[in-house]
Amino acid sequence: MASPKKVSAAVAKVNDFLDFVNSSPTPYHAVHSAIKRLAAAGFTEIRERDSWSSTLRPGGKFYLTRNGSSIVAFSIGHKWKPGNPIAMIGAHTDSCCLRLKPVSKKTGAGFMQVGVETYGGGIWHTWFDRDLSIAGRAMVKDGKGNYVQKLVKVERPILRIPTLAIHLDRSTSFDPNKETELFPIAGLVAAELNRTGKKEQAEDDTEAEGDFKPLKLMTERHHPYVLEIIAEHVGVGVEDIVDFEMVLYDTQKACIGGINNELIFSARLDNLGMTYCAVQGLIESLSSPSALDNESCIRLTTCFDHEEIGSTSAQGAASNLLPAVLRRLSVLPGNQDSISDNSYEQIREHDSELATAYEQTLATSFLISADMAHSVNPNYSHKYESDHRPEMNKGTVIKINANQRYATNSPGIVLIQEVARRAKPSADSTSSSGVPLQLFVVRNDSSCGSTIGPMLSAATGVRTLDLGNAQLSMHSIRETGGVYDVEHGVRLFESFFENFGELEERILVD
Repeated sequence: MASPKKVSAAVAKVNDFLDFVNSSPTPYHAVHSAIKRLAAAGFTEIRERDSWSSTLRPGGKFYLTRNGSSIVAFSIGHKWKPGNPIAMIGAHTDSCCLRLKPVSKKTGAGFMQVGVETYGGGIWHTWFDRDLSIAGRAMVKDGKGNYVQKLVKVERPILRIPTLAIHLDRSTSFDPNKETELFPIAGLVAAELNRTGKKEQAEDDTEAEGDFKPLKLMTERHHPYVLEIIAEHVGVGVEDIVDFEMVLYDTQKACIGGINNELIFSARLDNLGMTYCAVQGLIESLSSPSALDNESCIRLTTCFDHEEIGSTSAQGAASNLLPAVLRRLSVLPGNQDSISDNSYEQIREHDSELATAYEQTLATSFLISADMAHSVNPNYSHKYESDHRPEMNKGTVIKINANQRYATNSPGIVLIQEVARRAKPSADSTSSSGVPLQLFVVRNDSSCGSTIGPMLSAATGVRTLDLGNAQLSMHSIRETGGVYDVEHGVRLFESFFENFGELEERILVD
């Protein structure tokens, strides 16, 4: 009997990534997936609303969430002191999608339909004729007078946005009206009436006579069967659902493809591709029990919601989330900070150091803004600058823009090159060390997207570099990435966390 074929390190890594993507149809699920990995690696949950003074200690590993859709995870070096640097990687958990409207119940021409609104700048024509379902969070009564969040992921396809047959529209372009032609069908009205009969109306009448409701009943705002499906998945009655935030997602799972199994075919590569690498890079940098023994920095990964719509929210990158966490961490006492002699001079000196610790930390820290990059598309190669055409599986892409749509500059490139040179190679690699990098700029006659990098560097003054793994079809419902770039990204971020403390002191630019 033949022995089983050994799975390469890169394929093992990408299979774990596919599990991450397939279990994360929404930012809430992405944060939940990250938490499972962090908890397994020994991270402890903390909360913003609590004091951290009795919890955080050098050598510890912690994470916190905001709104259930943004997460910050960090580890504290044993040699940490107030004002020391923080090595940071920032990504985002959200992707372009269609979201159920607050009143989604619609019918038309004998069909049950669901009202949706567009989230972000998606390529919306790619959502037509796909097997769609719903996922998100529901706020439900817990039976104890509280309202709790429950995650929902309906696995089976229940929705579809149908295209118009070519015989009825010979237009050469396809640009659907987002308000009138983008509504999914959920089924046939006749089938729903056969299922419910008159029972549904009787239940509505009973509920209407009860307590005062500031808003219309959920069963009036949404199709009752949609609510029943949600209730079934969270294990409560329909009457216990107070509100929800649901989005549509493609039920086709992410997979490995390509003639040599070198490609990833998946939804939400932008930006779960870099969210996974950022979380996993932090975890793997701490895999050795002695990883923090000689570390004087804090290693931090943060993944924000709402990047695709500008980041201006309580849990977006433009919020106070990262600055607030950095301020609290910057004054965290080190192992040797206890004042044994309570003399006035010693207390005054200690207080004076803490007064500027936040500013010192910002001045010495560094942020990698990790957001997926554009691979060259062979059918549209003329759309790319001729000397800057990144390719998949050839390394993470450094993104540069003279107009500061990306925050990269020369000192950052010097740092990331040395980080990449020191990175551990893949177990499959013939090289003794290092991971490859690429460069990207847009054409002068092309618009340029942006990231969380410029806004965070402007808000904090922290040195920042923008990068990401290359992909095709960004913002489509199905995108394409490179199998080997997942491991490239993880190894690069692992090296960044392991080597930043030493490298920071050697790049002499103030």
